[in-house]
Amino acid sequence: MSTVKPLILIQTGDFDTAAEISRMTRGRRDIGAVVTFSGLCRDEGGMISALEIEHYPGMAEAEIRRIAEDVLARWTLTGLTVVHRFGFIKPGENIVLVVAASAHRHAAFEAACFLMDYLKNAAPFWKKQHLVSGEASDWVEAKAKDKEALQRWTTVK
Repeated sequence: MSTVKPLILIQTGDFDTAAEISRMTRGRRDIGAVVTFSGLCRDEGGMISALEIEHYPGMAEAEIRRIAEDVLARWTLTGLTVVHRFGFIKPGENIVLVVAASAHRHAAFEAACFLMDYLKNAAPFWKKQHLVSGEASDWVEAKAKDKEALQRWTTVK
């Protein structure tokens, strides 16, 4: 069982990737690799003015923590942080950050990839695109390629 306690932050405000890495690594000598993934809001070819992200408070944190605990059971990590924003996010702004640290790079890479695949499919967040044209838009449906990415983890450890 891992002694690492994942840091899970669900917030409206932006985050600073370098500050999150520093928070995790400051004063540490057991970390040999840090892998980060930053997800940003795209403008979809100039069509999107904002992405509205909603979540179920309490449930979102609990589900991300459950996923993070699964990550820690699969890979030997020395640190794990997940930051996910909600509210109105404009193109170019940060949405999600995953920081995985380990003694060696392989575990950090795999853990970050696994975590993002699960966040895209299992975390209780809902996204609605707001169009530049002002036309009504629907909530964004999950993509088949995201579900396919998740399937590879059922046979890989």
